[in-house]
Amino acid sequence: MAGVWLQNMTWEEFKERIQETKVVLVVVGSTEQHGAHLPLGTDTMVAMALAEDASAKTGAVIAPPLWFGWSPHHMALPGTVTIRPEVLIELLYDVLQSLAEHGCRNFIIINGHRIVNIPWMQLAAERAQRILQVRVNIFDPAYMSKEIVDKLEFGPVGHAEEIESSHMWYCFPQLYHEDKTLNCPPESIELYHVDPRAAGDTLCYVPSTKERMRESVEVSRGTSGSPVRSSREKGKLYHEHLVKRLTQVIQRFQA
Repeated sequence: MAGVWLQNMTWEEFKERIQETKVVLVVVGSTEQHGAHLPLGTDTMVAMALAEDASAKTGAVIAPPLWFGWSPHHMALPGTVTIRPEVLIELLYDVLQSLAEHGCRNFIIINGHRIVNIPWMQLAAERAQRILQVRVNIFDPAYMSKEIVDKLEFGPVGHAEEIESSHMWYCFPQLYHEDKTLNCPPESIELYHVDPRAAGDTLCYVPSTKERMRESVEVSRGTSGSPVRSSREKGKLYHEHLVKRLTQVIQRFQA
């Protein structure tokens, strides 16, 4: 059984399916540079892969993916598309509102764009729960993989590092360019960590400016981390862990 995509169904099929499975997965990612070795659609693609595999286990319907996110800092390199967060809030809310009118009461937003997407997604989700009387969960791989990343000996969250690279290598090997990987460990900043599993005290994340990013991309080619350490086998274990957790979240709504 493949993942159940809304756009591939007729309205009658959708109506029947949502009555049976009760849950809609809303895939949200980005279109932005991911170094020289990963495609611009990485964030959306990994979220789609998680949704498809969890849908295959649960029957949950997957809404068409939102391919754009908030990526102002990545405008330093070509191909990036950034959407203002106030626009994204309205877009996501309208998606939830439309589906709620058709009887959908349980939504899981699968975020492929990590911490940058979360603030505006939380605002849209809160409004939907308050006004539409629906239930919304936000499923973020960086938060939901804290139990396994240390076991896999992954370094800290960066951008296009070995975590994202291993995941993409497993899910979309035809789009992974191993020969173009380049390590560029991020500069350590006191009291500042992006990784959700970091134990130290930390300031809250604020996206960098495009100008500051331009200072580093000539050397890093858009990478922050150590993608040379990537492993397709570890990407498989990472993906399977996330699918297991996403399946559990879906089943909680279906109970």
